[in-house]
Amino acid sequence: MRSNLLLAFVLVLAVLLPEFASAQGCAMCKAVVQNGEGSGNVFGGEQAIGKGLNMGILYLMAVPYVLLFLLFRKRIVGFFKEFAGAQG
Repeated sequence: MRSNLLLAFVLVLAVLLPEFASAQGCAMCKAVVQNGEGSGNVFGGEQAIGKGLNMGILYLMAVPYVLLFLLFRKRIVGFFKEFAGAQG
């Protein structure tokens, strides 16, 4: 029950924070960077485009690890308890 509540909370949080959950725009990342190359705004002065791309990449990278942890947390915690209790 508690895990379902936690999963529901994470999903609601992802929906309510659309700037962090904007993974849908990643198909256009290459086009956005190519359009900004000539103006020097991507890595030079204004870094809003680069910051947005980096946040999207970090979001896409973190989600699978969080989901795997939520699915296998009992095995992970059991492993660490067994590892801590082992002698040798």
